[in-house]
Amino acid sequence: MTIRRAVAMAVLTSGLLALSACQKGAGFEDLLGPNAPLPPSLVKMIKAGEMGENSPILLRLYKEESELEVWKQKTDGTFALLKTYPICAWSGKLGPKKAEGDRQAPEGFYNIGPGSLNPESSYHLAFDIGYPNAYDKANGFTGQHLMVHGSCNSSGCYAMDDKQVEELYALARHAFQGGQRAFQFQAMPFRMTPQNMARHSNSEHYAFWKMLKEGSDRFDLTHKPVEVGVCEKRYVFDAQLSDGRTLTPTGECPAVAEPAELIAKRQADEALEKQIAATMTPEQFAVVPSLIYKTGQPISAEAYAAEQHRRAGFDRDGKPLNNARTSMFKNLLQKRDAAERERD
Repeated sequence: MTIRRAVAMAVLTSGLLALSACQKGAGFEDLLGPNAPLPPSLVKMIKAGEMGENSPILLRLYKEESELEVWKQKTDGTFALLKTYPICAWSGKLGPKKAEGDRQAPEGFYNIGPGSLNPESSYHLAFDIGYPNAYDKANGFTGQHLMVHGSCNSSGCYAMDDKQVEELYALARHAFQGGQRAFQFQAMPFRMTPQNMARHSNSEHYAFWKMLKEGSDRFDLTHKPVEVGVCEKRYVFDAQLSDGRTLTPTGECPAVAEPAELIAKRQADEALEKQIAATMTPEQFAVVPSLIYKTGQPISAEAYAAEQHRRAGFDRDGKPLNNARTSMFKNLLQKRDAAERERD
């Protein structure tokens, strides 16, 4: 055997031994669980964004685009976008969740505290988004245990892949360690642009989405979490109460001050939305899916597969179709075999 072949065999053998002795966290995307540290690449992004590892966070989610954004507080007190994650799966269709068993993923404004974290979830890791909130309850909506979790498989929840949910869990854990009592979770049907509002203007949920847009717009203008209240069975944002008054979900709403920039944005967006809608053909308006689920009835495998808005690369059980560890191990074996054949 030549020296060069001997060196090549040693490198291959070393790689194979490393794979066979691999422990959790030793590489190849191993999962570490609820105490997983923030990945070095994410820490680098945090520092570059003038943020702290333990600074507060805020989540914004968009169903139609299947994206979840993490916003993090900067040293000046405002929030900036840290990272956007592609959602792995969500079920149902656009619109709020209204009833237990309707398999709808919720939309609205929710608060997530430390007690919402579940380190022993059957779906790797999870946190409860807090459905039903005060708005949901005031409108008679029912359901429970609606989560953001791993496994890429959803039945009314927002499912991420396991590596993603570890990052999200670590970000939440660090924010709570830094003193944040709860972080805001804004679940939207789509990005609240005039173009999207025009496309969905024929929806039965249009008035509900206009209400959500007001809260979304306030955040877009200030880059700070909005104060969310509920009165007259609707959301109200940044309401300033005095004389010891408190909001009640079914009580009368107070007058809410609207900043001039918010009024200007709403007027501009509504004008653009009307302009866009006036030029659209009937085929350009969003079509409502015909999926209908009857609460309490079993769902067929075909219907279950059809309801999943799942990212490519995962099967119907939420398992990844490609395994990087197996592929790498197989490649090393192939290289070893090739080297042995060359030697012979």
